[in-house]
Amino acid sequence: MHAIRVDRARESTTVIIEPAQLLIFMMAGLALNLTPGADMMFCLSQGVKSGPGTGFAASLGIATGSIIHVLVAAFGLAALIAANPVAFELLRWAGVAYLVWLATQALRNPMQIDLPDGAKLSAPIRAWRDGVMVNLLNPKVIIFTLAFLPQFADPQRGSTVLQFLLLGLVLNVTGTAVNGFVGIGAGSVRGLLAGNKWIARSPGYLSSVVFLGLATNLAFERR
Repeated sequence: MHAIRVDRARESTTVIIEPAQLLIFMMAGLALNLTPGADMMFCLSQGVKSGPGTGFAASLGIATGSIIHVLVAAFGLAALIAANPVAFELLRWAGVAYLVWLATQALRNPMQIDLPDGAKLSAPIRAWRDGVMVNLLNPKVIIFTLAFLPQFADPQRGSTVLQFLLLGLVLNVTGTAVNGFVGIGAGSVRGLLAGNKWIARSPGYLSSVVFLGLATNLAFERR
């Protein structure tokens, strides 16, 4: 009985993730989040188009989508999507279609920084919603989450699901910090463009080009 109690006491005090391992994961996650991709470019375009608040809201949308991806990976559903070519292709083309839609919206409603008060710009709640969809419809995020997180999880240290959730939270915090900085920074720069009408209108067209480029890359990317 005494031995059983000692074993249980050891299990209860076991750190679910070693601090050194967590530090390595944080450094790797930060490096990955600093690599430009669809999420970062979306936050950049939203910040330039509608200001720091909207750029930050876009980063929160990306973070919300990332949380959902982590939950899916933690409970094993991402493995099904990764192993099913049909599901992967459907998700990939849904992402392509959504990016193309965002591109057409940017062309139909080009941004003008020097418009008078009341001009129609992207609302933060809309940027958040679009950020969620951009992240969720990117199959690369699913595959990346499935491939990256297991490298730092150890079944012998307790619940794998709990480890996935903790690692995903850490990855999400660093990603939100990076994307939030990009969105807010881009939104701050937009004020410098208000004196030139051509430059003031160009971010809307630039956003369209970015979205079309991302859609093209996603469409022709091989698994």
